[in-house]
Amino acid sequence: MEIGIILKTARSATIEIKDGGRYFTKKPYGIRVNGKDCAVAETTVFSIFELKPETDYHIEVFDGDNKLGETSFKTDYEFVTIDVKKFGARGDGVSDDTHFIQGAIMACPKASRVLIPAGTYRITSLFLKSDIRIELAKGAELKAFTDREKFVRFPGTIQSYDEKDDYFLGTWEGNPLPMFAGIICGMNADNIQIYGQGVINGNSSKETWWNNPKVMNIAFRPRLFFINNCNNVTVQGVKFANSPAWTIHPYFSDNLKFINVSVENPSDSPNTDGLDPESCRNVEITGVRFSLGDDCIAVKSGKIYTGRRFKRPSENIHIRQCLMENGHGAVTLGSEIGGGVKELTVEDCTFRHTDRGLRIKTRRGRGKDSVIQNVTFKNLTLDNVMTPLVVNSFYFCDPDGKTPYVQSRDEYPVDDRTPVIKKMVFENMDCTNCHVAAAYFDGLPEKKIEEIYMKNVNISYSDNPKCDVPAMSEGVEKSSRRGLFARNVKKLTLENVNISGQDGEKYELIGVDELIK
Repeated sequence: MEIGIILKTARSATIEIKDGGRYFTKKPYGIRVNGKDCAVAETTVFSIFELKPETDYHIEVFDGDNKLGETSFKTDYEFVTIDVKKFGARGDGVSDDTHFIQGAIMACPKASRVLIPAGTYRITSLFLKSDIRIELAKGAELKAFTDREKFVRFPGTIQSYDEKDDYFLGTWEGNPLPMFAGIICGMNADNIQIYGQGVINGNSSKETWWNNPKVMNIAFRPRLFFINNCNNVTVQGVKFANSPAWTIHPYFSDNLKFINVSVENPSDSPNTDGLDPESCRNVEITGVRFSLGDDCIAVKSGKIYTGRRFKRPSENIHIRQCLMENGHGAVTLGSEIGGGVKELTVEDCTFRHTDRGLRIKTRRGRGKDSVIQNVTFKNLTLDNVMTPLVVNSFYFCDPDGKTPYVQSRDEYPVDDRTPVIKKMVFENMDCTNCHVAAAYFDGLPEKKIEEIYMKNVNISYSDNPKCDVPAMSEGVEKSSRRGLFARNVKKLTLENVNISGQDGEKYELIGVDELIK
């Protein structure tokens, strides 16, 4: 069995156990570190903490007494450790520790660690800087206050002195708007590591941030983790919980790694997306577990104004060995994708009890820069996903979302407002206990979806299916056990696609120019 090293720091490492499992290993395995029993791994991506800097480590993986694989590495150099308790932080769950932890961050030199030991630390916003390493030790919790008056407020835009440019700070659902600073917040910073076995808790409830969630109250709700124009950021092992709004929101940032973290928000919490890269490049999301109240991963690139101005897509995003549970969409594109999405791959993941697997949400008005191309889903296990695949070009978002321009199935002129969907590939997908539909592809009549390729896709239905709408747009009726629906697609290839137990037609095709079976 091959054992790979995904990530190492001065104090931790993440290995990958390649036994063919999708998020979960096929059986539990014993882990030994330098000859000593360390833990039992039940996930393919597994992190080891409490290591020492500049030390050689040998990892062995066992099934009982049978050694299956091994690997070696040396941890990174570390200069000093800055313990936040020595800076005055109490960690008693009552005192405001923001100032003391922020002081430790600012005082930490390069190649060094800010250590947050066990305890509950009440905070508002912590601001990251370049070349910082922060470890949340086992038993450590950063627990946010919820008093709005305590939080820094970011304006949406600040105009430059010469009035030729402006600086974007706050953002809300794809537009530059006032917002509260994130609980953990990075602005224009590079080379950041946040790792450990601790928890970042937004402490939100229906009495605080989740009350009237769409109404701007002083400013829009903060993200739990927000970075803006940052580069080379790694988050490993940490648990994120009870976010005020979107949980992890990288914005116009590059070279990002989210490894073996978990995101847990109540299933009825409003708009608590798990991880929303917006106009980001080179993003690795590996071994992450999501359970929350909205989309697990939602890839974005600005609404109409931001997308048109910067023309910056989210691109080169790799999602693998993740578990998506209890959300609306497992992986969603949009609806704020004015700058487009390019080169996105999702593989070796498990989706359970989500409304949809893939969910593309777009509409007329997103613009000609809103190009979706080279989206690949492969080697996936879906169980109790209501509709595995949805591409909706008539998503009724925004104040004009239900106007004839957005919702009409008549052909409109192609102009600067018309979005584009190019090639999508779906391979080796096992979908069981589905409910509403096998797949629902609805393209624009004036700009059809260019190509959909499906190979080795098996879909079967629940014995007691729920009845619901497969896509949120006008004219789509509730159904259950619906087959594959495709409308306004240039080329549709179905190679070994099996749909069993549907009610009515297996394939309902309207305006498909070329069908290959």
